[in-house]
Amino acid sequence: MVFDTVCASAQELDVLPKPVGVSARGGGECFQIKRGMCIFADGADARLAAEYLRDYCYEYLGLPLRLVDAQQDAAIVLLSSGFDGKARDGQYRLEVSAHGVTITGASHSPEACFSGAMTLIQMLPTRAGDIPQLPLLTIDDYPRFAYRGMHLDVVRHFFPVSFVKKFIDWIALHKMNVFHWHLTDDQGWRLELKSHPELTERGSYRAGEIKGLFPGEYGERPYQAFYTQEEVKEVIDYAAKRFVTVVPEIDIPGHCMAVLAAHPEFSTTPSDNKHTALTWGIYNRQNNVLAPTPEVFAFLDDVFHEVCSLFPSPYIHAGGDECAPRWWNESKVAQQFMKDHNLPDAHALQTYFMHHVQRIVNGHGRTMLGWSGGAEGMNPEGSALHHWHAWDKMPKSRIDSTHRWINSGGRGHYFTSSEDSTQTEINPGRWPLSVKKVYDFALVPDSANANVERNLMGIEGCIWSEYCPTTWKIEYQVFPRMAALAEKAWAGKGDDWTDFARRLSTQLDRYDLWGIRYNDIVERTLIAPRQR
Repeated sequence: MVFDTVCASAQELDVLPKPVGVSARGGGECFQIKRGMCIFADGADARLAAEYLRDYCYEYLGLPLRLVDAQQDAAIVLLSSGFDGKARDGQYRLEVSAHGVTITGASHSPEACFSGAMTLIQMLPTRAGDIPQLPLLTIDDYPRFAYRGMHLDVVRHFFPVSFVKKFIDWIALHKMNVFHWHLTDDQGWRLELKSHPELTERGSYRAGEIKGLFPGEYGERPYQAFYTQEEVKEVIDYAAKRFVTVVPEIDIPGHCMAVLAAHPEFSTTPSDNKHTALTWGIYNRQNNVLAPTPEVFAFLDDVFHEVCSLFPSPYIHAGGDECAPRWWNESKVAQQFMKDHNLPDAHALQTYFMHHVQRIVNGHGRTMLGWSGGAEGMNPEGSALHHWHAWDKMPKSRIDSTHRWINSGGRGHYFTSSEDSTQTEINPGRWPLSVKKVYDFALVPDSANANVERNLMGIEGCIWSEYCPTTWKIEYQVFPRMAALAEKAWAGKGDDWTDFARRLSTQLDRYDLWGIRYNDIVERTLIAPRQR
């Protein structure tokens, strides 16, 4: 550990993600944070960062600090204005002198001071009771990407608000800023809507589930849960205080078995009995698509108007992928609709659904997100593509699209598989994804054109919960791979594994402090064991 009882040098900082620039201010001297020291913040955004820093020091280190209204009384100062020179989006400067700590954020970036406070937190001890000794230095830092996200599937398995808040804190502590909340799918509808209460009355219930990979072994297990709108507002407010944007996902026009459980008449086979999915995997083996009828489009209007009203996020995710053409091709209603609207095939009908919803989302001043493998037909103006496919499996026309996009590559950023093929008790051991593979995963392959790199908005890690019924398994799957993702999201690349592995060792100490149940295989195989 770096900051136990002695002061480390600026070059030994174990901050993660790694700051852009660090320079020493003194030879071996340090500043010591003591009990009762004061924090000053000059505005509302800086004060949120100051409050988080104060609460963190008390909760994790047992170190009481006080917020004061006068800058001259404070040892730690957070300023949301006064940045010298032209600042980048999200840029901050952290200065440690013999007299205290000053964090200055770019005035046009509300989250900048908070990012600086997260860096300061990572310079603090990893054990309660150790005295914080900070080297005298200056850090100038800013993120490469504006979109730095983590996804959580609460459909296959539900997680309470208390855990969702923890998840958001972990996002913030890694200097990430988007929480992608996957709220609807074939296995359940988890969001209360006042306009359609039947969605949670019937669509949030399933009779059972399987163990193992599809088709697995089915067993009855009555399951039902959802978030009320008051809980959603509580989560949004909690995230906003940590400068994390909550992006809701409502899946259409496939992945809709939960909708059809509440509204079988919305199906292309309305006379068939419908229920939420009882298995995992891609459920389009069954008829899970919406029919193109006036009633369905009116329903989508209701849903997305209400979702846009409930979530202040600049992004609304509408899914859009994995629709099997078969179900529309076999439907007389769908075929007639396609004929009437000059739609040449089922893929064009899928695009028609996405355009319909995009008009609603854009009408609320928001950008619509959609998954690759179906949502490419969105109008590039007012949308962005969540790219999850392996790059070499995608048609060239999709690779070179004009869409802005987010890299959620399934082989590099999906934390659903195990870190090692031997860990089958955690997850069926397909496609193991080590921390190093996450770190090394190319954000833009050499085969992509220059437009693709320019349009890359950022990256996101995804945790699908089919095989994660408990919070323990979620944490075990996400950590420490999220550290590698955060490094790339901030720096835009992973190009020094040796240095990252050194800093990751201290990050594992922080995970111990934060009470995170992480996978320790990286320590056992790639980095030196720690003294704990």
